[in-house]
Amino acid sequence: MELGNQIKALRLQRGTTQEALAQHLNVSPQAVSKWEREAAMPDVQLLPAISAYFGVTIDALFALTDDTRMERIQNMLWDERVLDPAVVELDRAFLLEKARREPDNGRPHQLLADLENHLAEEHRARAAHYARESLARDPMCKGAHDELVHAMGGRLADWCYTNHRELIRWYEAFLEKNPEHRGGYLYLLDQLIDDGRLDEARVWLARMEPVDGTFRTPLYRGLIAQAEGDREGAMAIWEQMCRDWPEDWMVWYTMGDAMVRTGRYGEAKGHYRRAFELQPQPKYVDSLESIAQVCQLEGDIPGAVAALEEEVALLAGQWDTCTGETVDKVRREIGRLKAL
Repeated sequence: MELGNQIKALRLQRGTTQEALAQHLNVSPQAVSKWEREAAMPDVQLLPAISAYFGVTIDALFALTDDTRMERIQNMLWDERVLDPAVVELDRAFLLEKARREPDNGRPHQLLADLENHLAEEHRARAAHYARESLARDPMCKGAHDELVHAMGGRLADWCYTNHRELIRWYEAFLEKNPEHRGGYLYLLDQLIDDGRLDEARVWLARMEPVDGTFRTPLYRGLIAQAEGDREGAMAIWEQMCRDWPEDWMVWYTMGDAMVRTGRYGEAKGHYRRAFELQPQPKYVDSLESIAQVCQLEGDIPGAVAALEEEVALLAGQWDTCTGETVDKVRREIGRLKAL
């Protein structure tokens, strides 16, 4: 049942008129009529007042099951660039209440984390804009440079601000409780290698190997060798990895990542393309995104545009995604590149 039909059903059940509901909400009777005819939607800030008037929850007002509402929240986070603060408050309250009612269900807290990260990205985008505006007026403003790097996820020189010690501690404790969780090892190894804690990385890689059995063990063995400066040793490990798992698209995707980080752009693009071709449908867009970014590093703007246009076609053809932020951000990037 749509929202307008639900408002009408609740109004008739209560035995009240459109005029009485309109007066209570301080809107016109014509507005209520439009809601009930599905010609318009009430302002989201009116939803608490409408639900209170009828003595129902907002969930009941929408006549949504919990699963449907959680799906709607996930779609909102995927499709909308800027979230409505009123909707955020309603969804946050719903998720917290569902988490309280279902203590063994991790999905509500996962969506809450996704929601807060979405908001953080909105704030970082604004912070980057303000920092650039500051630097346009005063290029010597060090504080603005610091804020710009922070907002855009750049790297600061100060080790004490950029190391991953807290995340490392968390994953170490997590793995002590969940020693069979392969993904936990991967997240931990990424942080250890990035911090240069390679001896510890070897210890945890050895603990992961018995529960892994995939290409990821040699992948990380090569990453540790590369971090030590042994590029030839890393390449030998990875080449054998490719021979052992030639049909696994993730092998070629990770090889693309390894090559681009050493400046071997041509090889990286070839590996990303092979990964893309090996993927079953519906294909992920990561390989195309990576190709587009590598093309930009090479100064190949037409190549970058072509990869992004292929991504738009993929989203439409295999994911039925033609609107929303998922595709809009790609179209904005295409427009930016074409304007160069």
